[in-house]
Amino acid sequence: MNQYRSDLHALAAAYALDALDAAERDDFAAHLPHCEDCRRDVAEFAATAARLAAATAQDPPPALKQRTMAAVDGVRQLPPQLPATGPARRVARVLKRKAVPLALAASVAAAVTFAGIAAWQHQESQDAQQQAQQAEQQLDEVSTVLAAPDARAVHGRATNGAFTTVVSSDRQNRAVFTVTGLPAPAQGTTYQLWLDHDGTMQPAGFVHADGTVPLDGDPADATAVGLTLEPTGGSPRPTTTPLLLLAMPA
Repeated sequence: MNQYRSDLHALAAAYALDALDAAERDDFAAHLPHCEDCRRDVAEFAATAARLAAATAQDPPPALKQRTMAAVDGVRQLPPQLPATGPARRVARVLKRKAVPLALAASVAAAVTFAGIAAWQHQESQDAQQQAQQAEQQLDEVSTVLAAPDARAVHGRATNGAFTTVVSSDRQNRAVFTVTGLPAPAQGTTYQLWLDHDGTMQPAGFVHADGTVPLDGDPADATAVGLTLEPTGGSPRPTTTPLLLLAMPA
């Protein structure tokens, strides 16, 4: 019984991303009203997914709107909607109940779609295609960590006021870093991430603005995640006082 309850607690991230099968979703939904920790975890994972989608989404090019408006005259109108009765009304109620969890998964899918639109619209530009592919790969990596059954999160605030979250998964051996309210760095500098391995700071990538990024390197034996302001291009070792040193999720 205790093992079963522990398994339920581990489903918070997958539930927030609508990544559970029907039986697991029903079991977790029944458990959720009675567990404050799980309700908090679901809210935090949902917020992280929303920040990820917002940070990665791209505005469609102006030409897309022009083509869409030009094609309106050739699109057939839908028939009038009639009041739902009997089985149709029951189907509508089911769809309404599913709308909220599906929206979380849709936010991640929408970010991937915008990246695909960018690649399609600018296929003549290799740079744009590469950026779209990198964005899609990053979304896959981040989504895998967030949806992992053993995903755990910790939160912290950097000395510059930015709010941060680290989500890690032992099973995936990956971790991701989310930040909001990050001030623009001074000219000639960039924000660099670090993994603390027994007091040795190893470079773990960069974060340039609000959003979510995978952490480079192996988080398995890391004790903390650091954030510093470094010269553009980064440094092999921190050269400034850490803005953040956040213990890895336990």
